[in-house]
Amino acid sequence: MAVSQLISHFTPIVLLYLLLHSTFISAVNITHLLSPYPDLSDFSDLLSSTTVAADLTQRTSLTLLAVPNSFLRSSDLIRRSPSSTNIADVIRYHVLLQYLSVHDLSRFPPSGKLITTLFQTTGRASNNFGSVNITYDDKTDTTTVRSPAAYSQAPNNATVISLIKNLPYNVSIFSVNSLIVPYGFDLLASESRPPLGLNISKALIDGHNFNVAASMLAASGVVQEFESDEGGAGITLFVPTDDAFSDLPASANFQSLPADKKADVLRFHVLHSYYPLGSLQSIVNPVQPTLATEDKGAGSFTLNISRVNGSVAINTGIIQASVTQTVFDQNPVAIFGISRVLLPKEIFGKNSVLEKSPPISGAPAPVMPINLSPELFGPSSPPGEMHSSATVRTVNFAVLCIGLLYVFV
Repeated sequence: MAVSQLISHFTPIVLLYLLLHSTFISAVNITHLLSPYPDLSDFSDLLSSTTVAADLTQRTSLTLLAVPNSFLRSSDLIRRSPSSTNIADVIRYHVLLQYLSVHDLSRFPPSGKLITTLFQTTGRASNNFGSVNITYDDKTDTTTVRSPAAYSQAPNNATVISLIKNLPYNVSIFSVNSLIVPYGFDLLASESRPPLGLNISKALIDGHNFNVAASMLAASGVVQEFESDEGGAGITLFVPTDDAFSDLPASANFQSLPADKKADVLRFHVLHSYYPLGSLQSIVNPVQPTLATEDKGAGSFTLNISRVNGSVAINTGIIQASVTQTVFDQNPVAIFGISRVLLPKEIFGKNSVLEKSPPISGAPAPVMPINLSPELFGPSSPPGEMHSSATVRTVNFAVLCIGLLYVFV
């Protein structure tokens, strides 16, 4: 009895500890984990500048293959420019979506095993080329990570050097002796490829029903930012229809915001990666950073993207919108029409009553008395009346039933 009472007494404490521990572990600050290792500073900077670090904040099981400065600085990709079209996806290719320990690495067969990377979730990897093949040679005690494609260009493999950091079952970081370039990347071609040069405002006007958004983007000046971001990993814009702006609740006074906050709201509608519709529908990491996240810091101004009733739903924490149409889709730019204006909770507040419609002006609705008039089962009230005749009929019918029951009893 005493033992059971002791267990019962400590159970809430144990559960609280596990809850707090799991909460701490679930928030991954990958650059913070790398900060004690100066030889990985360049790789850490790339994680931040490509927003991959922000993508990882909500993941709870991953393995990072970090490249030391000495190897990274000798890479052709880095020598070209950190703003290279492909560099963000190359960094994503070094994030394995599975926790692997040192023991796990030593158990891979000589033929290897495919492990999915963050690059696979972008929709830009054909077949299984967003995965890496990991092999272990017990004779040399060497673990090799390579592209699964037989004829991928160099550098297509890397050797694991050592374990850097290990948070059991959540995050492990290994150093490797080279960047690994995914199959199908042509670094020379990516540097010489002409930009798309899309005029976003014109595309919205041509798409019809996006005139309000087009004028706001042009007036704020952020449209130039978006067009300059067409390079790199591309961009995905969620653009509210004109009807969405007219349906804004009274508590969301968008027009009264100062210019900088208006710009933040507009940036909140843009992902700094190209996602065609199919990729949005099957997105692995639902919490996505936006261009506003890059300005305000990791973990803020994020969108939760999911598939609901066959369509793409976008949740800001206070409202939910859905993708209604594809306005433009050509790599590296995707533009989708959405049903509502995306209001960030960082500006409009988590507790704002944004779902309620504005109150109807005019006199209050008359209160209908409960009676047994002949009109009880008659036609509905005229459309102009404010009360619900169906509700009145239901209440009156209930009163009638009670009265009849009383008579017969």
